[in-house]
Amino acid sequence: MPTEYLKTNPTIADAIGLEMLEIEEERVTGRIPVDGRTHQPYGSLHGGASVVLAETLGSVGSHFLVADEGMQAVGIEVNANHVRGIRSGWVYGEALLQHRGGKLHVWSITIKDESGKLICTSRLTVMIVPNPKAADGKD
Repeated sequence: MPTEYLKTNPTIADAIGLEMLEIEEERVTGRIPVDGRTHQPYGSLHGGASVVLAETLGSVGSHFLVADEGMQAVGIEVNANHVRGIRSGWVYGEALLQHRGGKLHVWSITIKDESGKLICTSRLTVMIVPNPKAADGKD
């Protein structure tokens, strides 16, 4: 799948060092470093950084499912359960599509440390809407 979509403008994903690893039809993986860019004040991974990873993986997955149809994906709900802290290294996210409807996609995202221990589990709901740029012929 093309990744030009991911390189158009600087985003929050760039700011925290998010790296996309695999993009498949119903599965997306990526990782973020656990360092000063993603720490909370006490030196552990910030829960918001985990949520950025989760929402980015699911949104990118939905984008690649609908972009050729002139549609775009927008996250409308995300939740996360932070189950373990981590202070350094990398965390890896895997988003798996749970529901692919015409108007909504639901993704389940797990985030684990380098040894495979669960750090966070998340669910993302994405709404599929017309892409105004596609109507203009710009996308």
